[in-house]
Parts: sequence; structure tokens; C-alpha cells
Amino acid sequence: MEGVVEEYIRLGLDLGRHIDGFVDAYYGPPAPASDAAAGPARPPAALVERARRLLAEIDADGALEASRRRWLAAQARGLHTTARRLAGEAIAYLDEIEACYGVRPTWVDEEDFAAAHARLDGVLPRTSADLAQRYNDWREAQVVPPDRLEPAIHSLAEEFRARTHQAFGLPDGERVDFVLEHDKPWGGFNYYLGDLHSRVAMNTDLPILSLVLAHVVAHESYPGHHTEHCRKEVGLVRRRRQMEESIFLVGTPQCLIAEGLADLGLEVIAGERPEPIVEAHLKPLGIPYDAPTAAEVAQAGEKLGAVVGNAAIGIHDRGWSPDQAVAYLETWGLRPEKRAAKSVDFLTNPTWRGYQFCYIDGFRLCRRFVGGQPARFERLLTEQLLPEQLVAAEPGS
Repeated sequence: MEGVVEEYIRLGLDLGRHIDGFVDAYYGPPAPASDAAAGPARPPAALVERARRLLAEIDADGALEASRRRWLAAQARGLHTTARRLAGEAIAYLDEIEACYGVRPTWVDEEDFAAAHARLDGVLPRTSADLAQRYNDWREAQVVPPDRLEPAIHSLAEEFRARTHQAFGLPDGERVDFVLEHDKPWGGFNYYLGDLHSRVAMNTDLPILSLVLAHVVAHESYPGHHTEHCRKEVGLVRRRRQMEESIFLVGTPQCLIAEGLADLGLEVIAGERPEPIVEAHLKPLGIPYDAPTAAEVAQAGEKLGAVVGNAAIGIHDRGWSPDQAVAYLETWGLRPEKRAAKSVDFLTNPTWRGYQFCYIDGFRLCRRFVGGQPARFERLLTEQLLPEQLVAAEPGS
């Protein structure tokens, strides 16, 4: 490995000793991981200094091509910011997110949420006068029975894999194992193990809704995280020896691109309205799913995803208590208390406190960049791109 690449990997692994889950995946040479695990964790102040030196070394390394050097520098800025926070430096929340992920969060006006409420009011079954009650009654009626969850996951994944392979290609030997877990802050998670193998976990702390199941499957596997990892392992790591791609680190722009393309994945392989395809898999299994209403509600409520971003800003930038954030999610996100509290658990988790904007802004930027062009989506799967490049590019059309 080039010197700056090895130091980037070692620094990421050393930061991972302090932050649970910071190293999302690593399948590179074993020596750096063994060294990072040996002995006590390196002091945060020393990691700050190493990150500062790494940034200077990347900038001075004329042997690396400019695009690769730019990508590594953006990643290293994220590591530097995380190390500074670990060392006790006070960093404003919005500054932290911008330095780590390459976007600056913005507050979304509640008028947008009120407009979404009005649209939902027009499409939801009129079972009561209270919109939140109607919305949640309808959603909770779409629970996947536990004994049919795994057959549904495998049925959807099989079709999504075929569609992904046809559209973008998949390397020989890739595979995904789906498992069910609990007591996690997230809803689904891809553990990429290297050698084209993923373990995808679904969190069963709360009942899983048929309305989100297809999205989670596509997001975590085909054409989302698993597909991106496989294509980059083959194309960038094995063929081009860009070993920096063998590690995936939270708190970096790499995450924003990954979450954005994964959130866009189902739309890319199944169209803007995938509900009939989803219904064809779920209805034969006896799983409740109303495709026409699901489509109308999804369109009407799309803006409500940004409510969680406002809650994150409220907690970390405006001094809200967790209870205030839960109430905000109940009011504007129309979430029941248990699901709102689960979201706040994620927003206050030390590892994931800023991660919500990878979904909000990642999806926005990736959708704009792709613009319905499969070749643009394949670039996201196979190239080292940064948020600033998606902003600068002409929108797809």
C-alpha cells in the first residue's frame, strides 16, 4: 500500500477502538487490524495529530492521481474532525456534519410538513378525524407476520438481485446472508465481510411493516450496499489496488454517497412506483399490502423524511431534550411514541448522531445526479465520488 493509504487505514482502525461501529467494514491486509487491536487504544490527542499530518501528506503526495488524492483528503478531514471531538474539542454540530460528510444540514420549514399532512389527509382511509391516528392505524395494519418475514425477504431479494444483475452486473461468487437481530439503534444493517460476501441484519425490536420491507432489502443488498461493496472490491481494490476502499468508515463522505445510492436503489431497478412489484411478492405470502394506497401515501408523505433531520438539529444544535425531539417527531412526523423514541435513540447514539443527513442529503444529491440515467447510478456503484462532485455535476435527465 502507498504510505498515505496505509496511514489512512491505520488511523481509521485506531479511531474504531474508541467508537463502537466506526469501522463499518474492513477486508484489507490483516496486519493493520491486528496492530490496531493490540494493546491499549491510542490517545485521542495523538490521533488528532496523526490526522493533521495525514492531511498534509495527502496534499503533498504527487504520486497519487488528483481524483484519488481529493477523495482521500475528504475522508481524512472526516477522521480529523472525529478525532478532535474525541479529544474533547467543542465543535458546533452543523460544522461537524459538514466537515465529516461534505454537506451542511439545513432546517426544513414546518410549512413543508404541513403541506404533506394535507396531502396525506386526502389519501388515507377516513377512519377517524385525527390524521396521526389514521396514519398510524393504517401503517400498523401493514405489519409483516413474524413467520412470513424471512420468506418475504428472500422472495424480494431474489427478484432485486436479478434486476440488479441485468442492469449493472454482479461479480461471480457474490452472496448475501439475511439474519434477524434485536436491540439495535438501526432498522437494517449491512455487515460487509469482504470476498463479495455480506451479512444483512434486520432489526426486530419493533414490528417490521410491509410498507418499508422492500426498501430495506434493496437498500442493504441489491442494488444498495452489498452491490456497491462488491463492485468496488472487484473494480477498485482487486483490479486497481486502491486499498483505501477496503475500509468503510463512519463520519466520512463515503457514507453519504453510500446511503444516498442505497436509498435510491429500489427506484432505479423498479421504477418510481415499485408498489405493484412489491405486492406481487407479499400478497401470495398472506402479508397485508395495499399497493394503490401505499403508492399514494408514499408520494404524499415523502417530505416527512426531513422531520428526523430537524429533530437532530434540535437535539444537537438547539438544546432540545430527547422528550422534546420525540414530541416533535410525533407532531410533524406523525410517528407513534415508540417509533419516535427509537428514532431519537439513533440520533443520540455517539456513533450515529450525525448520520441521518447521509440519508436526507445523500438521497437528494444522488437522485439529482442520476436523474433516471442507469449509467449515472453505475458510476455511484463503481467510482470514488464526493458530494461536492454531485453538486457540481449537471443534473441527470
